[in-house]
Amino acid sequence: MPLSLVPTPIGNLEDITLRSLRVLREADIIACEDTRTSSILLRHYDIHKPLTSFHVHNENDKLPFLLSKLREGSKVAVISDAGTPGISDPGWILLRRAMDEGLAVDVLPGPNAVIPAVLMSGLSPQPFAFVGFPPEKHGERLRLFEAVKDFPATLCFYVSPHKAMKDIADMIQVFGDRDSALVREISKVYQESIRGNLSVILERVTQGVKGELVLVVSGCEECVNDTWKNEAISMLESGISMKDTASLLSERFGIPKNEIRKYIIALKN
Repeated sequence: MPLSLVPTPIGNLEDITLRSLRVLREADIIACEDTRTSSILLRHYDIHKPLTSFHVHNENDKLPFLLSKLREGSKVAVISDAGTPGISDPGWILLRRAMDEGLAVDVLPGPNAVIPAVLMSGLSPQPFAFVGFPPEKHGERLRLFEAVKDFPATLCFYVSPHKAMKDIADMIQVFGDRDSALVREISKVYQESIRGNLSVILERVTQGVKGELVLVVSGCEECVNDTWKNEAISMLESGISMKDTASLLSERFGIPKNEIRKYIIALKN
């Protein structure tokens, strides 16, 4: 495949797939955020390929070079310092441009911080929404939080250690003191999951926090209730049995089946 986005370990170097290693070995050139960081991984697996820097500050400048390589038929692999490129790291613009030109592209499955953080939070994983990094400017940050505060889904944010206090304080202002979890250093030696209301997380962060952070926040509880109740009505009207409705909604929203059945019985009565 001419263009491949290849996930790399977010901590433990063993967290890479055999397919990812093969694609990196077959690549003609590897575009990476920091050649020094990527060289550690590549040397570990005895991969020796030409590297070119491809990061947030030169992404647009490197596009012509990388696209020309793809047009020539070269195999270009894109990696980030850690995780899956193209989400919060460079790669999406190149992927989009390659698609627009009809060039073959592929995105490999592999390491990312979001899925482990959602599960380690203990909050409902279905549904969840990945929001990314909150904006740096206070006003823009508040507007983002206002936009997602009524989501019934569990919310996932990437946060930086030196900005976490401001981010969480603004979340409390907009969301209220919701259940949450701060998951840090996933797959590394000092991995930890700090669970509690946002105020508990804020107190912990004020004591100092380091590493890669994912903040998982429960969704709007009232909105979750409205959503599953509305879906229960729709499912029953479409002919789905009470048993199947309760089972499906319980799995999706993390609500006890008995609670769903009681609601349905009350509806029928």
